[in-house]
Amino acid sequence: MSDGKRASEAPWIRTRLRTAPGAASALAVLVLVTAFLAAAFPRAVDAYETKGLRHDITTAPPSRSVVEISRPQPGLELPQEQREAATRSDELARVGGKLLKALPAPLRADTSSVAYGVRTTKAVVATEPWLPRPDAVPPRLSYAAQSGLEEHATLVAGAWPATPAEVTEKSGAVQGVVTEETASLLKVKVGATIALPASLRKTVTVTITGIIAPRDPLGAYWSADPLMRSPSLVPDPGSSFPVFFWTGTVLLAKDAGPVLLGTAAEPVLYWRVPPDATALTGPDGSRLRASVATLESGPGLLKVREIAGGTAVVGTGLGHLVEANARMRDAISPVIAVAALGIGSVAAVVLLMTGALIAGRRRAELALIRSRGGSLRGIGGRLLAETAVTVLPATALGLLLATLLVGEGRWWPGALAAAGVGLLVCVALPLRTTLQHIRPVLGTPREDMVSARPSRRRTVVELTLLVLAVAAVTALRRRGTSTEGGTDLLVSAAPVLVALIAALVLVRLHPLPLRLATRPMARLRGAIGFLSLARAGRSSAGGALPLLALLLALATAAFGGSVVAGIGDARDDAALASVGADARVSGRSERTTLPEDLVRTVSGLDGVRNAAPVRVEYGVALPKPASDAAGDGDGGTGTDSGTGAAAATDSRVAALVGVDPASYARAARAAGLPEFPAERLRPDGAAARTAGSGFDRVLPAIASPGVAARLGKEPRAVETLSGNFSVRVVGTAERAAAVSPTDFLIVDSRSLERGAPTTLLLTGTPDPEKLRAAVAGDGEKYAVQLRSEERARYVDTPMQAGAQRIYLTAVAAGAGYALLAVLLSLLQTAPERKTLLARLRTMGLTTAQGRRLLAFEATPQAVLAAGGGLFTGWATIALLSPGMDLVPLALAGVAGSDTSPVTLRTDLWSLGLPAAGVVVLTAAVAGVQAWWASRRGSITELRAGDSR
Repeated sequence: MSDGKRASEAPWIRTRLRTAPGAASALAVLVLVTAFLAAAFPRAVDAYETKGLRHDITTAPPSRSVVEISRPQPGLELPQEQREAATRSDELARVGGKLLKALPAPLRADTSSVAYGVRTTKAVVATEPWLPRPDAVPPRLSYAAQSGLEEHATLVAGAWPATPAEVTEKSGAVQGVVTEETASLLKVKVGATIALPASLRKTVTVTITGIIAPRDPLGAYWSADPLMRSPSLVPDPGSSFPVFFWTGTVLLAKDAGPVLLGTAAEPVLYWRVPPDATALTGPDGSRLRASVATLESGPGLLKVREIAGGTAVVGTGLGHLVEANARMRDAISPVIAVAALGIGSVAAVVLLMTGALIAGRRRAELALIRSRGGSLRGIGGRLLAETAVTVLPATALGLLLATLLVGEGRWWPGALAAAGVGLLVCVALPLRTTLQHIRPVLGTPREDMVSARPSRRRTVVELTLLVLAVAAVTALRRRGTSTEGGTDLLVSAAPVLVALIAALVLVRLHPLPLRLATRPMARLRGAIGFLSLARAGRSSAGGALPLLALLLALATAAFGGSVVAGIGDARDDAALASVGADARVSGRSERTTLPEDLVRTVSGLDGVRNAAPVRVEYGVALPKPASDAAGDGDGGTGTDSGTGAAAATDSRVAALVGVDPASYARAARAAGLPEFPAERLRPDGAAARTAGSGFDRVLPAIASPGVAARLGKEPRAVETLSGNFSVRVVGTAERAAAVSPTDFLIVDSRSLERGAPTTLLLTGTPDPEKLRAAVAGDGEKYAVQLRSEERARYVDTPMQAGAQRIYLTAVAAGAGYALLAVLLSLLQTAPERKTLLARLRTMGLTTAQGRRLLAFEATPQAVLAAGGGLFTGWATIALLSPGMDLVPLALAGVAGSDTSPVTLRTDLWSLGLPAAGVVVLTAAVAGVQAWWASRRGSITELRAGDSR
């Protein structure tokens, strides 16, 4: 480019920016926000995946995360000196250093907690009479000579173990220590001796020289093998009766390893390598899993054996931890992709609308340049330079803000996303503008739908898009939304597809009802209603882009709000299913019954609205299926599974629930369960009890579907600890408020021989401290569960919290872009509205009438768009909900939680509030436009020669 040309372009750009600083600033702000969101999304995903991976590794028990490399003791064919040298701390440290260097990336060791040494793998019976024997069985102890003892423990009493002389395989005495917990539970004192049987001599005497306290009891050094820190009471596997004995570990001096070679306790050499998760990132998960796999059974294991010996093995649960993290990530990714694609699409449409608005405002100017000989290349080049001066700095600033404000993540995905935003704006605006001036035009024709009918080419394009979108949605509906092996773009694009279909249909059909409504309005007095509907029916503000932007934004906001609300609802339901009511009082043992005084006291506490005493007995054996019993002619209580309807459920055992029908019905109603048919359990219900005892008594019962299918409609004999009787199923229920199993039988507790309650379900808001105080008055054998405390257990993991933050951002961004789309749509026709008001004021239109005219003109289109948004959001949720499970986002990581599928449900607030906001904002903007137009004189708007 020549200097003269460069000099001629610089004043043009500077002049244009000075002429319209407001438009340039607004475009820069819009690009800045969009580039920030585009760059922040991949960084936010990387950040929560990184935090999730680190969290899963660091919070896992060290016994699962530590990589342990072990090898058997050196072979007996080797000389004694060589065997002993291999077990000394210097040699173990040398091998350990090489093993750390050989770890495949990205696996790195936490060198502060690396441990190595020699330990026994077979517990040795300790016969000292002062050791505790709970069931007259002596304890069994393990021995370990581990490095780093003094760095990871504090001496509480006595002295550290030492090796005054060189320890060999034939040494007869060594020194050791135990932890405080081991000393307390096993009654070990400083100076005590323990005999360790040996093969080459009678025994090895282990003298306890000190008692130590771990500095980090839960760290990898002490918790990789929990017995080093705490003894355990374990059952005797060789006994046919429940007999328990103590087992623990004695820690020897680090150079006392050779003495274990002479024992029959099967000593091994080991190196424990805890992983360092501080440098791991989310994308490292797959590489880390591959690294662990190669260490366990691959080339990495061969390298380990070259260093540690040909019999070395690698054991760790780290691979399972990373795999579980990957499963959760894969389950969350499709849900996040829906938000990303929806917000990305609506942002792109809004940017295109902005370009269309700018192009429309400059049409007359560029038409004049074109009519005076301006080339399309020259016009496009000037527009590109003018746009780039504003857009590129805003894009760079958005990327910088995303890098600074959003957590650690890869830089290049965010840079590509921000660059895509800048490129879209820089290309779309000049291209859209120049395409309008391929042929010079004279004047500015009307753009309403009466004179500017869609061309055949546009019709073909719209029909093609419509057919493709309908075909994609149909295929998605038939195939379902469950995917394997990653994110399915078809599933993620569901809001875009549904919004595209709705926009194409609405943009064609929306003038028809408005034009039909003008006929009765024309018969009324006054021109405001007729003018507003007539203009709304042919206004260009209802084009495809504004409608598509609105529908996309509303659908994404509705979907995101439903996901966030669904997570909360799922956790509430899981907490309620676990407790059964707002509060629950039950015995710590299954068979512990509640005394009447306790039931009466608790029921009378302030805040208790209803108290339902319930007797729960688990593990009740069910009779054979009805079809089998009929074939055998036996109605016994066998527990074999049958065929027919019951075979599908295989309900062999169930929980017996004895209830007071009236109070239990109130508890079930408060828990949100279907109406409980209490009248069917009464003697005068559908199946009255018969006189007699034992199996002659027939009790009406409400059963779960599986149990009902197994028992059939005839009376069936049941043996329980609450008495023997026969039951007749008189109704079914999907859930019971008192039990978590899916198989249950509910009967009237007054009909049972032993009907004392074992559980008390409370509805209301009793004071937790007073409730626990009332229960504690009857001893420690009763427990209190609160629904609020159970709900508090569902604390978000970093991955769940990050995903929820993304969805909250999606809801806010969707609502913001929807409102911005309304503003852009109205601003595009603002000059035409001002001119219309000026002309009508010359004909006697008052200011109030002008405001009503603009409000009535904009409201039908806003209501139509809001209705289309409601339908699009509902259709998106209905389309994706059958195959979308929110368990990974809501309940994963909480032990004992209900893991039944959590489907997506429509949230009315997230569906209705943004749509209502669109209508309100449209009316408000129209009113502001009318007010501003009334402040300016008609002469300003109706200048001579103005083509508007």
